[in-house]
Amino acid sequence: MKKCAIIVAGGTGTRMGSNLPKQFMLLKGKPVIYYSIKTFLDAYDDLEIILVLPNEYISTGQEIVNGYFEKKRIQIAAGGDTRFQSVKNGLALVKEESIVFVHDGVRCLLSKDLVHRCYEQAVKTGTAIPVITSKDSIRLVNSNGSEAFDRNKVLLVQTPQTFQSKILLPAFNTEYKEGFTDEATVVEASGIKVSLLRGEENNIKITRPVDLLIAEKILEDRGLRSDV
Repeated sequence: MKKCAIIVAGGTGTRMGSNLPKQFMLLKGKPVIYYSIKTFLDAYDDLEIILVLPNEYISTGQEIVNGYFEKKRIQIAAGGDTRFQSVKNGLALVKEESIVFVHDGVRCLLSKDLVHRCYEQAVKTGTAIPVITSKDSIRLVNSNGSEAFDRNKVLLVQTPQTFQSKILLPAFNTEYKEGFTDEATVVEASGIKVSLLRGEENNIKITRPVDLLIAEKILEDRGLRSDV
């Protein structure tokens, strides 16, 4: 089945303490977004990418595409005011029945194995949402303050969230709601249950300066391996 990855890179980098959005910051000499794009392109030869960027940084994104990648496999779309709108803008470029990955551009350490597993599960079940367990203790806020909660009942959600297009596109044919925190919540609101699969501990989201240091170390360790 046709494969399409919508890589959403619309952040502004405020928590990074920089005027440059985090997806364009350098990680081992290349922009953070480079690694997300490369992993998807390397995962499948027939996969195409829709890169969703802030309007004012589209030219920057195009320079990255021109400098590092095969341009015919990548399209660029303008982001919206919300993640929901940004993904919706990207979905407007999906013209054929496909398996659609939706990925946070600053989760730059995902592996080809995760991409493959998400694809295979989405082909079988229609959806694939990578998750990991919490290592921390969990407390729920309530009217009395807070109470301990069983962390084994909590899962931390990652991307790429992966869907058959015949499920994802109709789900996004709706108005935005505050509860739409990711694609899974949009699909669930349309009445479809999503299926989960094991994510990756190293599939971190770059949000703070220290995350760049962690990512650099992970990339250095991966330099000894050929399967990522």
